[in-house]
Amino acid sequence: MGRRNPRTGTEPVTARSPLRLRLLLSCVFLPLFVAGTVLFGVWAARSDSGDSPGPGPLVLLAVVCGVLALTAALDLAVVLRRLRQERGAAD
Repeated sequence: MGRRNPRTGTEPVTARSPLRLRLLLSCVFLPLFVAGTVLFGVWAARSDSGDSPGPGPLVLLAVVCGVLALTAALDLAVVLRRLRQERGAAD
């Protein structure tokens, strides 16, 4: 297996990113965060200003879930690209 980047620090020679674990976590949490975004968004749209919780905190939760879903999607894309590169280097 070829080296992707030259070593720049004191990390072990065999240090590797846990790509399979990151793949699993991204696949599990991406749909959960998307569902949270939709759930909190719909709940915020249906709530009135006198309700508890009000629309403000629900919108905030929807935005947080959306950002986390975007992060999980980007990580999933990076992990899949790195796994494809490693398979190509092994051939």
